[in-house]
Amino acid sequence: MTTIIKHISYIFLNFGVEFDCTIEMAEYKSHIQQENILTTTQESCNILVDLLLQYGVKHAIVSPGSRNAPIIIALSRCKDIKKYTIVDERSAAFVAIGIAQQNNEPVAIVCTSGSAVLNYAPAISEAFYQQLPIIVISADRPIEWLDQNDSQTIKQYGILQNIVKNSYDIPANFTDKSEQWYCNRSINEALQVATTLPKGPVHINVQLREPLYERKPLTETKSKVTRLFTPSASKECFKEFSKIINSNKKVLVLASMHSHCQELTDKLNALSGKNIVVLSEIIANNNGEKIFHNIDRLFTEISKEDWNRLKPDLLITFGGAPVSRLAKTHFRELSDIDHWRIGVDNGIIDTMQNITHRIETSPIEFFSSIELENNVESSYFSEWQNLSIKANTSHHTFIENCDWSDLKAMSIIMKNLPSENLNLQISNGSSIRYADILGVVPTFNGTVHCNRGVSGIDGSTSTALGASIANINATTLFITGDMSFSYDLNGLASQYNSERLKIIVLCNGGGGIFRFLNGPSDLPEFEEYFEVHKDIPTDKYAYAFGFEHLTANDEQSLQESLAELLNNNKPTILAVHTNNKISASTLKSYYNRNK
Repeated sequence: MTTIIKHISYIFLNFGVEFDCTIEMAEYKSHIQQENILTTTQESCNILVDLLLQYGVKHAIVSPGSRNAPIIIALSRCKDIKKYTIVDERSAAFVAIGIAQQNNEPVAIVCTSGSAVLNYAPAISEAFYQQLPIIVISADRPIEWLDQNDSQTIKQYGILQNIVKNSYDIPANFTDKSEQWYCNRSINEALQVATTLPKGPVHINVQLREPLYERKPLTETKSKVTRLFTPSASKECFKEFSKIINSNKKVLVLASMHSHCQELTDKLNALSGKNIVVLSEIIANNNGEKIFHNIDRLFTEISKEDWNRLKPDLLITFGGAPVSRLAKTHFRELSDIDHWRIGVDNGIIDTMQNITHRIETSPIEFFSSIELENNVESSYFSEWQNLSIKANTSHHTFIENCDWSDLKAMSIIMKNLPSENLNLQISNGSSIRYADILGVVPTFNGTVHCNRGVSGIDGSTSTALGASIANINATTLFITGDMSFSYDLNGLASQYNSERLKIIVLCNGGGGIFRFLNGPSDLPEFEEYFEVHKDIPTDKYAYAFGFEHLTANDEQSLQESLAELLNNNKPTILAVHTNNKISASTLKSYYNRNK
């Protein structure tokens, strides 16, 4: 395996100090001796030991047991970690404290299942208040054996939660890539938390299923280390990030949910070009002319050959939960890239399952500090530009010719929104997906929000009401589906409704998103359990809560009603009626329009 390495000086929060090191720009390759060595067949234990080594753990205190045998086997093949055997867990943990005090380094302690981990408590409480990075590793039985009168089985996960910085539970099942990714991410985060100021103990509970003593030849290790940087502590760090960006011919920035910041938009717009492409979702609130929007519109145009050419060497992401399922699918397929996550997060956020670097600073500070070189040669931006032209052409052709449907209605709505003095609120489900496909007009100067933190439909109307209360200088337009609308009717029952609040309800029988998704739509129980199958009486609700009410059933009536909605001086609800089956088939056809 070839590993590309660039040497830079940076702040790596391993021990809370600055030192020279390297950024590994591809897969991590272990330095463990690998010839004629046997290791455990329990892959979670191999990943654990690989990462302990990479985070600077040089000492491990092991207390003998049976359930922790795979961890001991994995440790035994690692010559760079010194092992000490101490039977009494109470004493073992205090020995670890002594080593940590003297060396200012993390120390691992390993015990078997059951009451063994409880015996660590006195020392771990001491380590917590001394801020010493003790890595508590407890072996555990699989979760299905809890409370089944099996020996040495207690509720271990979280058992030290009041005296550790955080607890992590590694499941016994380890059969697919997602479980391996979860294991790697959890251990990376645990070791970062322990060694980040203020330091302190963490608890990694490893569920292990029998057989416990089987071994296999040690092969080349691919455990990935997620590096943690705090570049605001060193200007040199930004210079090195700039060098790396300038040296890559294909850099892709993905902006997802983020509050509007004109300075950030300007910086991203200025960076876009040559080797840098910026993709921005509608709720990222970046409306620059050199920024590519309507991500699903682009990805439905990309063929396999296109993607092989357009996939990035360096992916930079920031913001909240992405809307585009297509983007996530494409990026999760990439394993041999560098992925920088920008933002001050609570732990490792690895939506694309390939993060290599956590850069803990705000997006505006990061992108404002990147310096581009004029002599960079790359056609990456122009290739995405060509794709965008092609995608826009097929998109507009489809929209112009498609039947009356949610997609048709939303295209009319988004195209006719005022450019200024508008705060756009969108509910989850199909509403935000349509909005992300269609986007706002280039001159749009308002903000776009959606509750994508959890992506639930509850409270969307109430959130829009709150926005209209706070933003007295703009109209708040809330676009929602009938299921979301009916779910949060209490949002209408307010004395604070005003002429600033306008609501558009897509009335398609409820649950349109489920008819579009392949899983639910294929079930024989779909129509009975997933769709509401109810005509929501929006007119009655409007009159009950003091709203004006408008209706649209086709293109012409929508154009007329939309103009009236936006121009009147009363709180108003516009119900847009479409056929659910036609809407679902239209959206599916849109996604498959180039296949």
